[in-house]
Amino acid sequence: MDMSIEAVLKRASLVLSESGSESPSLDAAVLLCHVLEKPRSYLLTWPEKALTSNEAEQFEALLNRRIAGEPVAYILGEREFWSLPLNVAPSTLIPRPDTERLVELALDKALVNDGDILDLGTGTGAIALALASELKTRSVMGVDFQMEAVELARSNATKLNITNCQFAQGSWFEPVDLVHKFSVIVSNPPYIDENDPHLSQGDVRFEPSTALVAENNGLADIETITAQAPPHLLEGGWLLFEHGFEQGQAVREILADNGFCHVATKQDYAGNDRVTLGQWNP
Repeated sequence: MDMSIEAVLKRASLVLSESGSESPSLDAAVLLCHVLEKPRSYLLTWPEKALTSNEAEQFEALLNRRIAGEPVAYILGEREFWSLPLNVAPSTLIPRPDTERLVELALDKALVNDGDILDLGTGTGAIALALASELKTRSVMGVDFQMEAVELARSNATKLNITNCQFAQGSWFEPVDLVHKFSVIVSNPPYIDENDPHLSQGDVRFEPSTALVAENNGLADIETITAQAPPHLLEGGWLLFEHGFEQGQAVREILADNGFCHVATKQDYAGNDRVTLGQWNP
């Protein structure tokens, strides 16, 4: 049996395609790079190079996990977000490219509004650490209900040597001192309805449902955060949410009903409604 890099990748791409992977060739290449501890360019430069039996065995084990549907990020324990290599774990959501749009918009507001920044439901710490890496003179706080997530976020901060970002455990604003006010509050909260068919498809099957699902058609947590945010915002501060592509109007109404002004919905890179924001001007 041919165990060259080219042959192994070809076979793996085929079985991954049959198993329903949306990016079979990429998945196969990323897993093999991990086993070989080499960059992608190595696979292209040495297609005829043979794998050792140990390497082939390791690759087969990882491949079988991916065939079973386990996300590549959980298999490797790492995912890149905002050019930051983040450790990930099954206790947290896998950071997604769409969420970088939330970071961009939060940065826009932070650059013209001095003050601290708060990230609610921080998970791996992806959003908080991305903002802290760009705004090195500002203080960023991330909060998560799951202690495993808080510990993971802290380990990511240490790994990346980001010192202006702190993490706390609690439900939404619970661990935040009431006198501590922020210029920007961001959140990528659970926003999927519990009956959404996508919950039984693809990578989402392996992610924690507590980080995905919210009551009231996926809007309950957004409603809670919006109602509780005003005492924690500086005058002129901004509240920004990531949400589902069909929720823009509903989230705008929630913000407006709670007294926020300049409410607007922004699109992600695919042109779908993805982030809604509002300003607090009491």
